[in-house]
Amino acid sequence: MGRDLEHRVRIPAAGVILDGDLVIPGAASGVVVFAHGSGSSRHSPRNRSVAASLQADGYATLLMDLLTPEEELVDGRTREFRFDIRRLASRLADAVRWLSERPETAGLPLALFGASTGAAAALQAAAEVPDRIQLVISRGGRPDLAGHALEQVRTPTLLIVGGRDVEVLALNKAAAARLTGPVDIVVVPGATHLFEELGTMDRVVELARDALNRHMAASSTQ
Repeated sequence: MGRDLEHRVRIPAAGVILDGDLVIPGAASGVVVFAHGSGSSRHSPRNRSVAASLQADGYATLLMDLLTPEEELVDGRTREFRFDIRRLASRLADAVRWLSERPETAGLPLALFGASTGAAAALQAAAEVPDRIQLVISRGGRPDLAGHALEQVRTPTLLIVGGRDVEVLALNKAAAARLTGPVDIVVVPGATHLFEELGTMDRVVELARDALNRHMAASSTQ
């Protein structure tokens, strides 16, 4: 495997420019785009930890901010943007299109990995650009916030929920019943919403890796 290529990138998306960190391992077998949760950014330590593990497995990763620096300042005071799922999803969908046009990533299958509200944005983006996304993974997500887009998502979806995150688990089950594509819910015993408990993030990585290996490989052979 060749040397990893690391890029600090600027992504044109829905009329704004967003910052991102793109890592492309040698002979990458796919790209995973991370959509962080409310009040977070591309610097999310949990997402970066998952991304590093997936890079070691040969997957390219894009960690991106979904808000501009100016919007983050406003949102820090008012919280008016973090639940604007339509805004976030449009930017995520444009990032997918941007990756599809870059020479290094254009031919690679693509997955979205959303946490908290980022999972809702990922599902809406999957409904917007279904032909470009092979898998959606949600960690402690709020897929219910994707609204009517749920019925339009035919992309395979993996919902990972903490066993002690009782309310979010109920919301995930209700959302799963509305998805029209293949969907799996996996409960990680002992985990709360942020998966801070010992070993729980390792389990998330295992589940994500297994799903990626199955769905990305299937895409590359079609």
